[in-house]
Amino acid sequence: MQLTADYHTHTQYSHGKGTVLENAVQAKEVGLKEIGITDHGFSHIIFGVRRKQIPFLVRDCRDAEARTGVKVLVGIESNIRGESGLCDLTPSDYENFDLYLAGVHVMIRTEKCSDTKINFGGYMRRKLKIKPSKSIVRATTQAYINAVKKNPIDVITHLNFQCFCDPVEVAKCCRDYGTYLEISSKKHHLSDDELAAVAATGVRFVVNSDAHGIDRIGDTKLCEPQILRVGIPFSQIDNIEGRLPAFRFAEFKKRM
Repeated sequence: MQLTADYHTHTQYSHGKGTVLENAVQAKEVGLKEIGITDHGFSHIIFGVRRKQIPFLVRDCRDAEARTGVKVLVGIESNIRGESGLCDLTPSDYENFDLYLAGVHVMIRTEKCSDTKINFGGYMRRKLKIKPSKSIVRATTQAYINAVKKNPIDVITHLNFQCFCDPVEVAKCCRDYGTYLEISSKKHHLSDDELAAVAATGVRFVVNSDAHGIDRIGDTKLCEPQILRVGIPFSQIDNIEGRLPAFRFAEFKKRM
């Protein structure tokens, strides 16, 4: 399985090891047509990119594209901040970005104190191998669904990693709103049974590396065996074998 594009990579703007240019050079080396520079969103307390850095991020992406010939998308891995679906990429930021990823993360500023059960509560239960309450599953599922409904998100990243939701219900929403689900080649986030059930909804996928170092850009080693085991048709994955996805954020911006 050969990636056409890798839409989830990190740089020194958050806690990646490489520069934007180094990521783009590596993308060219492994034969990618496009790469997303998607550092962590503004509400991440430790690793989030800061708004004052945006002009420099845009400059670096445009320069890297000109120097490598690889399409370099100015992106972000935004944080879902609560059950309401609030994300930390806001409409006032849209003009500077090409690619909108979003996911659930720990160590972020949540919308409400009660929303910490979604990220920190889920994280602790995963770590301690404690079954989540129905309340946590419901709130996390609703957070994902509301985020997709209220924001022009291109890709939901590592669904259910360090948190608990109903992945099938989230997948149905993504299918209906034109948001892709990521199959991560960095971390296992869905079991085989969960991934099979998600795929059966007809949701579209992208495979991403979530690379924090340049050596992993374009890598599919972790997820490819699971994709083959589960039997997901390659035709349901839109950034492989020469194909490129149709992202909703770009279409949304054309209508602004």
